[in-house]
Amino acid sequence: MLRRRWVDCKRRESLNEMDGSRHPLALPVSIKCIIGDIILGSEDDAASDSYIEVKVPICFYDVLAHHFSLEPEHGKPILVLIVQLWSQPFASHIFALLFHKWLFEVELESSDVLLRYSSALVQGATNYLLADVALVPKRLKKIPLQSQRDLFLLLSRFIFLYNLVDQIESFFKNFPEFPNAFLVGGPADTFVIELTDQLQKLKVEPVLLHYLSHIKVLQGLELRMTTSTRLKTCLYSFTSPGGPMYPTRAVRHAAWDALDFLFPVGRYPRHIISIFFRLMYPWYWPSSCWNFVLSCIQAILHSILSRIFPSHKLRDPHQS
Repeated sequence: MLRRRWVDCKRRESLNEMDGSRHPLALPVSIKCIIGDIILGSEDDAASDSYIEVKVPICFYDVLAHHFSLEPEHGKPILVLIVQLWSQPFASHIFALLFHKWLFEVELESSDVLLRYSSALVQGATNYLLADVALVPKRLKKIPLQSQRDLFLLLSRFIFLYNLVDQIESFFKNFPEFPNAFLVGGPADTFVIELTDQLQKLKVEPVLLHYLSHIKVLQGLELRMTTSTRLKTCLYSFTSPGGPMYPTRAVRHAAWDALDFLFPVGRYPRHIISIFFRLMYPWYWPSSCWNFVLSCIQAILHSILSRIFPSHKLRDPHQS
């Protein structure tokens, strides 16, 4: 028996295969997806009879984590062993796998113990994958404020990967306060800063395209000038064929589309400057001309076919 949202989380995890930054021994469902549902979940999920039978593969830690949340006493012997191995690098990952539900269900008397467990959850969340758990946002108040901040920063880097862009408003609403907010800005600024840092680290083309296809949701956000410039610079770095990013042609076009959509002012001067810089590298001319000819042919064919078959929805050649 699993919670209903576990199925949605499994669908999101199909993108994990594309992410080259994942741990090679990563398990099927990400704890980042769990954190997304912890933060973005609703109280209706907790109040509803959400137990249904789902015939999908289930990992051993799914069963144990759910069991320990229902029977906290049964998890204490294992928790004692984990505490004895606390200095080992894998201890936090095991704790995150087995006790990510338990942590939000039990009442811990010592604030130091709660801080230790919360830190282990965040550390385990950075590298390992877990099954989904439907938790309401108010349960995050049970863990220390710093751990809440770390979880939100973590989800800011991966919210696009797990297709949670439609819940960004709820995400910003539950965003915790940061001590440097007067310097950095509000939740939107913090989110964009973490997102741009993550984009600069991505090297896998499908993941980059996925991020760039969702980044248009940022249109309309009230950002500080420094944050807006940071985002613009990040996108512009993916528009050049050379270093430091060395993006593919598909990534360059996706970056141009996102840049023009989010920052329409100065669109044409940017493209003119880009053309002049491309002229400085003559070894790119043959491929650029060939791709330009192919794009023109595709556009003409698309226009002709759309007139012949107006009832059929044809794929835009610019999205290929």
